[in-house]
Amino acid sequence: MNRRSFTMVVIFSLLLTSIAACGDQVSRTYSLSPTASHSPESQAVSQQTSPQTSQVVLEIHSFEMGFKPQNLTVPSAGLYTIKLVNDGVIPHDITLPDGTKISANSKETVTADVTVPAEGLSFICAVPGHEAAGMKGTIQVASANAAVTPTMMDDHSGPAPESDIAADESAPEYMLYDAKAPAVLEGTVHEIDLVVEEKDMTVAPGYVQHVWTFGGTVPGPVIRVKVGDTVRIHLKNPSSNEVPHSIDFHSSEVAWNDEMTSINVGEDKVYEWKANYAGVWMYHCGTTPALHHIANGMYGMVIVEPKEGLPAVDHEVALVQSEWYLGPQGDLVSLEKAASAAPAPEYVVFNGVANQYKDHPIEVKTGGSVRVFVLNAGPSIDSSFHVVGTIFNTVIKEGVQLRPETANGYGSQAVDLAPAQGAIVEFRTAEDGLYPIVTHAFNFVGRGALGLFQAGDGDPKN
Repeated sequence: MNRRSFTMVVIFSLLLTSIAACGDQVSRTYSLSPTASHSPESQAVSQQTSPQTSQVVLEIHSFEMGFKPQNLTVPSAGLYTIKLVNDGVIPHDITLPDGTKISANSKETVTADVTVPAEGLSFICAVPGHEAAGMKGTIQVASANAAVTPTMMDDHSGPAPESDIAADESAPEYMLYDAKAPAVLEGTVHEIDLVVEEKDMTVAPGYVQHVWTFGGTVPGPVIRVKVGDTVRIHLKNPSSNEVPHSIDFHSSEVAWNDEMTSINVGEDKVYEWKANYAGVWMYHCGTTPALHHIANGMYGMVIVEPKEGLPAVDHEVALVQSEWYLGPQGDLVSLEKAASAAPAPEYVVFNGVANQYKDHPIEVKTGGSVRVFVLNAGPSIDSSFHVVGTIFNTVIKEGVQLRPETANGYGSQAVDLAPAQGAIVEFRTAEDGLYPIVTHAFNFVGRGALGLFQAGDGDPKN
């Protein structure tokens, strides 16, 4: 070969190498054995030399801070392709016990072949702090007589808390609770039928509890009136129920041993009160043990506006924070757990269901005014209500007011609410995008206390 020909071969080889190196960086494929080295070089060699290929893909999505699904079951041991889809805004990985790591940057998809042994395996995100925040999961192998597909364990709920109650993959889908605040009731005297219903309810994907409700929902219906109005509640405990119930309106001024007394199954009573004070108030069942009745779903919100009403805004939302202490599937919540001196609920939720407004964001107009009526029903955990990416320009908490015209330039970042406290907060969204709703007690965000406001189309880069 002459010198010119040799030079052309070298240039052509370098060109091919450059083209290969400039391939699509958004979707990468690795073929890894469980004992592969961590380095990209060994991954590339494994891709070239592995004699096996998998025909079954296990798709796992990562986000902040969880995997979805978190737990998977495969029909048998063997070679599977793990497809990691990073839906988050920061890098995540799937790291196996032997050190094998599948890493993906934000919005990147990476695949790798992994051998699942008969005993199954666990995986974590090895980014510091992510495992402790809930980014861990398992791949289990079904027994020979079990008919399970790789996607059956998709729980759609993010990093589930540890619990002694196993998820039921056949549990019904949860019912979305409408977060839109109702209009003020017309007139000045309000006759309201409130029927106690004992029923099964999906409180988080895979978890059904036999709840006690006002009006068939958890929380019960939002009641909205004005100062000076009279409210007459017709409380009914149908004969189809099993236990006595009662009701206690924090917005009322009545004797505890009068309207608040319990009624037996098959009975009813009238609870009448006058709205003398404005605010966001709690109502709940007070039948002994009240802790159990509240923890099992018997609570709701009353909004009492000033006599002159509230200024108009573009959107009004009502959110009730509460806790679930799981009992056996289809049974009552655990009073033993709820009564602990150091409460540790499996779920902390907005409007009764874990993560429902993450799955179904609340749509608002970009730049529009948003008013949120927020109540912490407890029964035991404090709330630090916060909407990421916003500043509250108006806060009315338990009668104390921060308003733009009197704020001297001040705003609020979070509203602290002990159990049975309520507030009104207002803000505007600065741009198209997603604005997470959380309690800033972040140990509970991964347990269901997470929602989203979606401004515009949700994409700030359009």
